[in-house]
Amino acid sequence: MADGHTTAPERLVVALVRGVHGLRGAVRVEVLTDRPEVRFVPGAVLFREGSDEPLRIASAEAVADGPGWRLRFEEVRSREAADTLRGAYLEATLVPDAELARGEVYWHEVIGATVVGVDGAKLGTVQDIYRVAENEVYVVGGGPYGSFDLPAVRAFIRIFAPRRGEIVVDAEALDLQPPRVRSADPDRPRAPRRRSPRRKPPATSAAADATRDVPGDSADTPSDASASAPPDAP
Repeated sequence: MADGHTTAPERLVVALVRGVHGLRGAVRVEVLTDRPEVRFVPGAVLFREGSDEPLRIASAEAVADGPGWRLRFEEVRSREAADTLRGAYLEATLVPDAELARGEVYWHEVIGATVVGVDGAKLGTVQDIYRVAENEVYVVGGGPYGSFDLPAVRAFIRIFAPRRGEIVVDAEALDLQPPRVRSADPDRPRAPRRRSPRRKPPATSAAADATRDVPGDSADTPSDASASAPPDAP
């Protein structure tokens, strides 16, 4: 446990239902956890976001010919029932400090943390996180340098304490530059407005529509992805 962080159980998003598979109620999910082999095991209980009705996993397997996992729940016995889960976020009940290794935090604990330079100047807040290979990158914005990427390595990050809302970075090593502001030229003629020709939507068959993926809207509940203290740069 670090920074007096609570160990009370909480529900975190671990998957997004992208489609259905077969006639027995299986669904294909996008993985939103670092531990799918732990979260998606027979007998584990998930919940649809916003619902307290349990979904007990009857079978689970990684999709061999593509990304994601294929799950089947004891409570979902048909393709029609599985189709009602399409586009739903699935949550698991976790005890954060019991689930994380020393020095790890969840991504939602990093987002919103204040980023400052070693001189104490505020550079912005963490607004998003993404991965490049095995490395995490924090998207920082709202400061004097606009939006910039902060690789999570010790070469740039000197103090990593997101649970205190504190991330201290070496701004000089990041070579941050103020965003350029273009001044409007009143004498420059405006470009003509272009209109795109209308296109007819492509025809779709009932079978194709039945397996179409849903758009990846963001969940209101934090996900189970985690971040750790920045390693040394490769």
